[in-house]
This record gives sequence, structure tokens and C-alpha cells, in this order.
Amino acid sequence: MRYTLALIALLTLSAAAAAQDAEPTVGLIYSEEGASPGYTLLAPLSHTTTYLLDLEGQFVHMWQHEYRPGASTYLLENGNLLRTANTRNETFPSGGRGGRVRMFDWDGTLLWDFEYSDSLQALHHDLEPLPNGNILMIAWEYKTMEEVIAAGRNPEMLPDSSLWPDKIIEVRPILPDSGEIVWEWHAWDHLIQDFDATKDNFGEVEAHPELIDLNYDPAEGTADWLHINAVDYNPELDQIVLSVPRFGEMWIIDHSTTTEEAAGHTGGLGGKGGDILYRWGNPRTYTRNVAHEKQLFFQHDAQWIEPGLPGAGNLLVFNNGGDMPDPKFSTVDEIVPPFNEGVYVREPDQPFGPDEPIWSYVADNPTDFVSTFISGAHRLPNGNTLICAGATGEIFEVTPDGDIVWHYVNPVTADGPLEQGEEVPDGTVGKANTVFRAVRYPPDFPAFEGRTLTPMGTVEVGIEDAVAGLPSSFSLDQNYPNPFNPSTTISFTLNTPAHVSLRIYDSVGREIEAAIVDQYLSPGWYEVSIDPQGWASGVYFYRLSVDNRALARTMTLLR
Repeated sequence: MRYTLALIALLTLSAAAAAQDAEPTVGLIYSEEGASPGYTLLAPLSHTTTYLLDLEGQFVHMWQHEYRPGASTYLLENGNLLRTANTRNETFPSGGRGGRVRMFDWDGTLLWDFEYSDSLQALHHDLEPLPNGNILMIAWEYKTMEEVIAAGRNPEMLPDSSLWPDKIIEVRPILPDSGEIVWEWHAWDHLIQDFDATKDNFGEVEAHPELIDLNYDPAEGTADWLHINAVDYNPELDQIVLSVPRFGEMWIIDHSTTTEEAAGHTGGLGGKGGDILYRWGNPRTYTRNVAHEKQLFFQHDAQWIEPGLPGAGNLLVFNNGGDMPDPKFSTVDEIVPPFNEGVYVREPDQPFGPDEPIWSYVADNPTDFVSTFISGAHRLPNGNTLICAGATGEIFEVTPDGDIVWHYVNPVTADGPLEQGEEVPDGTVGKANTVFRAVRYPPDFPAFEGRTLTPMGTVEVGIEDAVAGLPSSFSLDQNYPNPFNPSTTISFTLNTPAHVSLRIYDSVGREIEAAIVDQYLSPGWYEVSIDPQGWASGVYFYRLSVDNRALARTMTLLR
């Protein structure tokens, strides 16, 4: 690396001081005392970069990818990143489509690339890492009109001429690009219908809450009939919970079965094979009683609260309100399933309880909080709940009393990060900065052991000095040109003497070069010329420290 440092002129600054009074529009909105410590994983839906953020809204690590996320992304305990990828399967053109699961190590090296996407099936939405190293995945499977009618579907409810019931597969990764399906469950094996006595699956719907009514269809014939968008695993019970938004329900099924038992109605710890052990959110799906109140409205992210956390063993769900009558609003609901001595109990001729959530988050003015699709929430160690309102790209932490103590707005759109001060534009659906889900990992999460998580600046472009806590006597100009080739110039101004360092990092946080190392500089305007000999094309970061307070920005090298 060759660089030159030139003192050009002394300038007077007022912009930096004025910025301190500006209200942020993206990135960290505020962080208050009481926020749960840790790092938040952010994978913008419209972009190919995944970020790990600290509580100050600065990224401490990032991964770059070839594909946009299919939907969910997880950080594993060993530091690997497990990520869905959208391969744009044209047979299944519905929200949440993925088709691929990829695993990267901490430094961004692709370890595993598993594709499960063709004209008969395709992965979508979510996945769930299991304790044994296998992974649960959700997939559509294609059924023709003839198959669906033979199963007892009303032909008038097939405007798309096909149906895509969901299945769950458990995959044992085989590196680098294969996997063995070691267990599977198909919704198609657990149907009932009372429409046509001459067809398969005929029976009394209300007598079989463990089965799926093939003709319950509030989506009015859309091929994506169930649209399962979340899968979670409980190792203590060896059970799986699914979010089924078209039905407005959470379903619990038995994972202790063999694949053969999962296709039938007996076997497993629950004794019911692959039938539904428990369902909640919309009793009308199996009782046909309109007096029974619907409580979930196109919900997402159904999950058990993990052991050791407040509310452990309860179910938590983001209740979107997507198919709620106007005015629509969202809630986050926690329920206590009626589980007693290994069985989900239900009073005769009554729906599964409970009657209502044990806890809910709702805005003081309910319609101020609405995200009618995607989104999620999970419980934090301090008892707070992290909520992702995915349609607007907002991530915020609430206390049990509903007070917001941390608030972040995803600054990344399909065109890359916005500048601080810009308003997020509207997208095709929702805002342009949508996020499927966000996860906060505590500081003692095993993935962080032995790793240095250095703040490298905020994700948004045009970082205000006030955000980074830099002196008002300092200003950083945008490097020019950017993208650059063959060189770029970073310029900054000091109004008072200060110790300055300027370091360059690659996209995974490795230091490439130290351009300035703790030099004591006099007031003036400085230029640093960056000549990237031997650098590969890609995104780089420079971290500029002034009197031990730092900010960072991105720059892109195009060869």
C-alpha cells in the first residue's frame, strides 16, 4: 500500500455541530439503559450482505453473498452462518421462496451449498438447526389438479389448477454440496374432507382436530395453500411447531416418529404418528363454529421460548394482522399451551386452549405498530423481547411493560445502504428495507468465543459525526471516487490538534493496511491517497479514529 498525507488548508466547520441535533432516519434510532446486551444479526431481504450489529448500531462483522436471502439466516454456535438463498424457482412464484441453503464459516468461506429446488418441490421461508447437526427445512411439493380432486378437494377451489401442500424435511449436511434426507413429514398424509364421500380422506372434520381440512381455504384457491413460514424445534419434547398463516394457526407435530410413522396416525412419543398434536389460533379450521374466535392473523415466527429464559416453554408468535378486518394492527403474543403429563389436553367439543395470551405487546395506539407480512420476535435473557417489524425494516426491543428501549431501522435497500438523513422509500410490498427476521445473540454466545468484535462503523452511508461520538472539531469527507479504480482519496478536516489513525479492512473485518498509525496532527485539511495494489474487487472499510473515537465507511473497488 502506498499513501500520501498532505496538509492542504485549515477550514472552519459547522456541519458537524449541526448534525448533532439532527434526528436519525435509519440505523440506530436510540439505545437506552435496560437493553439486553448482545449482537443482532441483520440480513436485509433486498440485498446480499449480512451484518452483525452491536447495541450502538455499528457492525462488528459482515458476510457477503452471491444470492439474496430466501428468508431466514442463523448464526451457529461454532461461528458458521446458515443462510437461505433465493434461486427464483419459477414453478413456485410465491413469497418466501428460497430453494437453497448455504453455510459459510466466520470468514465468509462457503462450506456447504445444498439445493432442493425443481419443478416438483422447493425450499421456502425458514429452517431450523438441530442439536445433532441436521437441519429442518420447509418445502412446497407440487400436486396436480387430478391428484387434488382425487384427495377430495372441491374443484371450484382450484383456480391455479394445482396445490402446493408443505412438507418438512430433516437434512444431514454432506459437504460441500449434498445432503441426506433422514426424516420427513408431509401435510398431504394428514388430510380430511367432508365435501365428496366418493373421494379419499372423507370424514367428519369436527371429529378429527388432528387432521387438516382439505377444503378450508380462506385464500380462495391459491396454490400456496398453507404457506408454512416458520419451523422451530423443542429438544426436550422432541416436537416441532409450525406457523401456518393461511389457516391462522400454530401446529405442533411429533418429531420422535420414524418417517414411516410420520406418514401415518400412530407411533412416536405422542402416539399419533404425524397427526397434529396441538393447534392454536383459529378453531374454525376444525370446529366449523364461527362463534369460536380467530386469534391469529397471518402470523409468523412461531417458536418455543428457550430454556433458561423468562417464559421458557411457552409459545411466542408475531401476530401480523395481515388478514384482520380493518383497521389492521400487529401484536406479539405469548401463550401457555395446555400440556399435562405429555399430552395436550382439550375439553370435549371445545377448541384447544388457552382462551387468550398470557402476554402481548401492542402499541399504545394499536395501528402505530403494523407489519402485515414477514416479521418475528424472540425473548431475550433480561426478559425483554426483540421484535422485527419486517415490512418497515424496524427492529426494536420492548420490556415486559411494553416500553421500547432499543430501536434500529434497517438502512439497506436493493441499491445498498441509504445515507443518514434519507427517508426509507416505499418498495414493491412494504418499505424498500424489508427484513424477514432479526436475532439478538448474547455476548457469551459460543460463536463469539476467542473472536474480537471491533465496531467498524455504521451500515448507513454518510455517517454523522454525532452518531459515532466524534469531536465536533472533526469532519470526514466522502472518499472520491467511490467505486474506485485505480485509486481513491480519503479527506478529512481537523479544527484542533488530535491523535489520528486510519486503517483499512476487508469485508470480513481483516485489517489490510494501516495508512495512519496514531499520528498527532495539527489543525488542517488532510488527504490520504489509497493505491490498492494487489487488492481483489469488492467492498472494503476504512476506520478513522480521532482521539480514540472512531467511525467507519465503505468503499468499493471495481476492477
